[in-house]
Amino acid sequence: MKKNRNFIILFVILAIITLVLWLSQSPNTFRRSLSNFKLDDSANVTKIFIGDKNNNSVTLTKIGSGKWMVDDKFPAQKLSVELLLKTMVDIEVSQPVSKAAHDNIIKEMAVNAVKVEIYQQVYRLSLFGRIKWCPHEKLTKVFYVGGATPDNQGCFMLIEHSSEPYIVFLPGFRGFVSPRFSPIEKYWRDYNVFKTQIPEIASVKVEVPETPQYSYLVKNNGNDRFSIFSISDNKPLPGYDTLKLLNFLSGFRNLNYEALINDMDKTRKDSIIASTPFIIITLTDKAGISKTIKTYHKKGPDDQTDPDGRPMPYDLDRLYALVNDGRDFTLIQYYNFDKVLRPLPFFIKESTDK
Repeated sequence: MKKNRNFIILFVILAIITLVLWLSQSPNTFRRSLSNFKLDDSANVTKIFIGDKNNNSVTLTKIGSGKWMVDDKFPAQKLSVELLLKTMVDIEVSQPVSKAAHDNIIKEMAVNAVKVEIYQQVYRLSLFGRIKWCPHEKLTKVFYVGGATPDNQGCFMLIEHSSEPYIVFLPGFRGFVSPRFSPIEKYWRDYNVFKTQIPEIASVKVEVPETPQYSYLVKNNGNDRFSIFSISDNKPLPGYDTLKLLNFLSGFRNLNYEALINDMDKTRKDSIIASTPFIIITLTDKAGISKTIKTYHKKGPDDQTDPDGRPMPYDLDRLYALVNDGRDFTLIQYYNFDKVLRPLPFFIKESTDK
């Protein structure tokens, strides 16, 4: 009898608590399952897919701590991926879309929204969040990112299989986050061409097709010793300027192109590539991996003139360049690359004789 009484008392208490919680709920309380866009933890994200209705899509895959790949082909920009992950952790839901705007927003998102799939490493068995077994990758979130709100301070988002869009914003950020969910591959790729420290360099070959006698090969002999050979006659350059060579080699530590222009008009691009390259650089590291960049002159803008007022034949600020085994056509800046675009005579030590 006493056990039955205790059971009844416990049941009544639970019923009262349930009733209080139900009565305290606002009719405007968001249903979490329909507005759960944010990540609780970005550290366990393993893959992100972003795609639109125009057949643009990109897949970002984690391959190590802080290292991501774009479509399993190219290194990703670390800062861009980190910004995306931080955005998904920090975003907040402002409110559901009003009934008056609901149908228009749904129609707009059906055409222009970007689909986002989040994959995370989860565990089949977990005790108290500390003891975990059987890790595996799982699709944990699928939602759609629409355009900006009228005040440009938020954007519309919709959970897959839901018909209830929400307005989402980023606290402390004036603007909308839709552009951070870009499905365009080139916006996620790392722009790096060379990222090699001096001790990692085995050789650097510099070819100057227009003046072959200025072409040369730098070899790492070990113990911080290097040799320079003229390619035209395979003779070593005696008494080269050591400081100039070290400055040249240090230039390969971090070189990036400015813009990816694979979408340039094909006829124009093919014409540029068919012309004589300006300088070709091939760097081989000690692991035997070679990277080559072919540079081409870019026509100078009309406002660039020489001291006599004549138009400059070539752009003084930028070059075209083929990188990544010729797969990518890019723009590079002299400001960044000039230190490695050196002809052989540059290294000749100046005579101190008066």
